[in-house]
Amino acid sequence: MSTSDQASVEEPVDVLRPGDVDADLREDIEALCLCALLWAPADTAARAVAIVETTDFHRPLHAELYGVIAALVREGAPHGAAMVATALERDGELAGHHGIRIARALTDIATAGADPVSLGYYAKAVVTRAYRRGYHEAAQSMAQAAAELPDDQLFEHLLAIGRERRTASRRLIALRAAEI
Repeated sequence: MSTSDQASVEEPVDVLRPGDVDADLREDIEALCLCALLWAPADTAARAVAIVETTDFHRPLHAELYGVIAALVREGAPHGAAMVATALERDGELAGHHGIRIARALTDIATAGADPVSLGYYAKAVVTRAYRRGYHEAAQSMAQAAAELPDDQLFEHLLAIGRERRTASRRLIALRAAEI
């Protein structure tokens, strides 16, 4: 092989490296919750949608997909992957780069292998993770407030965060007592 041949046979630029691919969906509680929701019977799905909020999802694509699935469930419409894709297409959400990403996320979620019988457990786990994330966000907000707010606004900011966390705590307690 000549030097010019060797120069043209270079290593590909788009090599996958560790960390380039999302976490294994079989360990992603949000993806498993969405998968179980896609495959759950209408009555089970309705109970889950009644307790989980879009803001409980950390990943924006998961939140967006949940919003579409939940809307279908609330309408009493079929809420499987094909109907979710149809709703996304109808709303123009499958176009462009974002459309490719959300279509891929829907396919990955639909095939994640979650048991719809476990939907209640997945739903509670998603809400519990959101609850814990709320404390991280509260701490960050207080740290930022301590650096930026005037002295006379700090305590009110703390109280507002406390009220929000108390509401979240009550929601979590009620959720844990609920049967899904």
